[in-house]
Amino acid sequence: MSVLKKPLVTEKISDLNEKGKYGFVVDKKANKVEIKKEVEKMYGVTVESVRTMNYQGKRKTRYSQSRVITGRAASFKKAIVTVADGEVIDFYSGI
Repeated sequence: MSVLKKPLVTEKISDLNEKGKYGFVVDKKANKVEIKKEVEKMYGVTVESVRTMNYQGKRKTRYSQSRVITGRAASFKKAIVTVADGEVIDFYSGI
C-alpha cells in the first residue's frame, strides 16, 4: 500500500503551490522520512522539508423521523511537502 493516498487540491494549498509547497493526504502511520522518499520517487523532485498534521474527523449530525443520528467523518493525516527551488509537481499532467 502506498504512503501517499491523494494530493490535496484546495484554495489554500493551491496558493502554497506557487511557493513550492504541496499538500497530500497520507497514511496515518507514515512518518516524515517515508513521505519524503515516496514523493521523491513518485514525482522525481527533491524534497527539502515535510510537515505533518493529524486531523480528527468532523462531528456530523443527521435528523431522521425517529431519532437524531450522530457520528464522525473519517480522521486523516495531512502532509505539507516543500520541494527545492525551481522544481514543480504537476498533478494535472495525466488528465
